[in-house]
Amino acid sequence: MSQLLKLLQSFLPDVSVADLTPDVIVLLMAGGAAVFAVLAVWVTIVQRDPLGPRLKMLSERRAALKAGLMATRKRDTKSQKRSVGAMRRVVKRLNLLRSQQSEKSRNKLMQAGYRGSDAMVVYLFFKLAMPLFSGAVSVTVFYILQLYQLQPAVKLLLTMSSVVGGFYAPDIFIKNAIDKRKHALRKALPDALDLMVICAEAGLGMDAAFTRVSREMAGSSAEMADELALTAIELSFLPERRKALENLNDRTDMSEIRGVVNTLMQTEKYGTPLANSLRVLSAEFRNERLMKAEEKAARLPAVLTVPMVAFILPSLFVVLIGPAAIRVADALSNL
Repeated sequence: MSQLLKLLQSFLPDVSVADLTPDVIVLLMAGGAAVFAVLAVWVTIVQRDPLGPRLKMLSERRAALKAGLMATRKRDTKSQKRSVGAMRRVVKRLNLLRSQQSEKSRNKLMQAGYRGSDAMVVYLFFKLAMPLFSGAVSVTVFYILQLYQLQPAVKLLLTMSSVVGGFYAPDIFIKNAIDKRKHALRKALPDALDLMVICAEAGLGMDAAFTRVSREMAGSSAEMADELALTAIELSFLPERRKALENLNDRTDMSEIRGVVNTLMQTEKYGTPLANSLRVLSAEFRNERLMKAEEKAARLPAVLTVPMVAFILPSLFVVLIGPAAIRVADALSNL
């Protein structure tokens, strides 16, 4: 009690100890509590809601990601703009964008990571120009310049082969790009699932978890970060969340992603725990990747058999049998 009186006397130096009766102390404490209550109510009413700026920042971030992923990528130089414009005019003049094959080609370009509006124009232009270019080069080399003295049938066969090769060259390029992207996604998928498990256990929703994981994996796997960021954007503005997950499945066309998408759909529909399902999928994909590595290691001796027979054994036979063959030849020549 004495310490409390000293404390009050330090704040009120003009008041003596005799004046600080228990009634005065209770009155001062009640007054202080009233002042603190008024301040608390005032701060609650006057202070702005902290959730508003946070939601505004998230919406701006979502809009920026959407604009960066969905908008057409601008070219840096005027020459590139003119070249794409010329390709677009040729494609529109021939009405190639409305063909039935263009929709399948668009899906392949999306799987390869080319989602801009110019990607389809460039692909169709090269699909049309490469056979003409390769055929013109072959005719120039074989018939006009005659750099190689070949039979007419062989020249015709090589020319037709170059035209066919030019026609399939864009498809081969896109297929290689799709395979590389799938390999990168398959390699980064277990780590992405582990991060999603952590986000789910922390209480984040599906779209927030996708956004967080895409931000964390931007440095290690740009392909996975791109797919997850685009899926998070679609989850936020599409009327049906199921459609966003189906779009992820269509863009990747992988059995592993299909399993993840089915798990997420079941979670959305039945309310099953998301973290446990993703943890099981992550362990399963890691075991599958380990089994594929062991399969490649076990297949290595059989693969090395052909090079060994073709390149190593002939030289070994020459070294071992060569001296004996020379001696036998010398002995037969002396007879």
